[in-house]
Amino acid sequence: MAPAARKLVALGVVGVALAALLTPIKPDLAPASPAAKITPMDLSSLSAEKPKKNLRLLFIHHSCGGQLFADTGAEKERANCILLAHENGAGLRAKLASNGYEVHEASYGSEVGDKTDLFDWKPKFATKMDKVLTVDENDTFLKDGKKHDIVMFKSCYPNSRFTGAGEGAGNASGPDLTVANAKAALSSLLEDFGKHPETLFVYLTAPPDAPPGSERAIKVLLKKLTGKPTGAEIAREQGKLARAFNSWVVAKDGWLKDYPKKNVVVFDYYDVLTGNGRSDLSLFPTGDGTDSHPSSEGNKAAAAAFPDFLNRAVRHAGLSD
Repeated sequence: MAPAARKLVALGVVGVALAALLTPIKPDLAPASPAAKITPMDLSSLSAEKPKKNLRLLFIHHSCGGQLFADTGAEKERANCILLAHENGAGLRAKLASNGYEVHEASYGSEVGDKTDLFDWKPKFATKMDKVLTVDENDTFLKDGKKHDIVMFKSCYPNSRFTGAGEGAGNASGPDLTVANAKAALSSLLEDFGKHPETLFVYLTAPPDAPPGSERAIKVLLKKLTGKPTGAEIAREQGKLARAFNSWVVAKDGWLKDYPKKNVVVFDYYDVLTGNGRSDLSLFPTGDGTDSHPSSEGNKAAAAAFPDFLNRAVRHAGLSD
């Protein structure tokens, strides 16, 4: 082969190699991590018919909760992150209203609705319970001594980005988002909920994180060579920890094991959005597939299951009749 031809071949090989190294690699969506079998709280023996009396309900949420409540359609906001319609909407507000619930919301920027991370709930419920039970919408309040019968609350998907398992009993104040600290944070709320047995507290588990985006092959190679985890490896570990935490939250022998009252229940929003255990990460992301806000399809799956769950929960708590 002539020198010029060999040079062209060599350049071609180098070009192919460079192209391969610069090619984005889309990580596979990992299946759910193996988990110990759990027995969740079972309310199926109770009636799913709507309550016999109207009940006043508050939902404390941010963007994902606002979209879950909103109707499906072009975005229309009534107040800060309280949405009438959204492309990711599922119409849960309307479904609850049709079951006789008077729905109220508190969200971003308001005294009750601001700060909804896992470590924010204890100071909120411990010091602002009177306002939680009487808020109308954001910074307006109910009149004539009215209070909510039901308080729904949830954290957003960054609360599924666990940094590790943690140690011992954990710290209810964090600040590190370990499984042990998150368990301590939720457990610390039961003292506050126990002071209000006439109120049903409904915890929605935080949505899962979306799968990570593509990484260029050269970046993956460099991380492997330097011992650093890839984006896919980080996401899988965070998902595994999120699964472990939420399994504990819903297990009959988990969060509520030693709680003697019936005014606290859990709706496993996380599990619905992972395809009921098909993955530890979201199966219903939005945007380019890496946006953790649940899609309308995912939210509709949750909204379809939630009214029957809540109707049974209010009977479990003795609020229906």
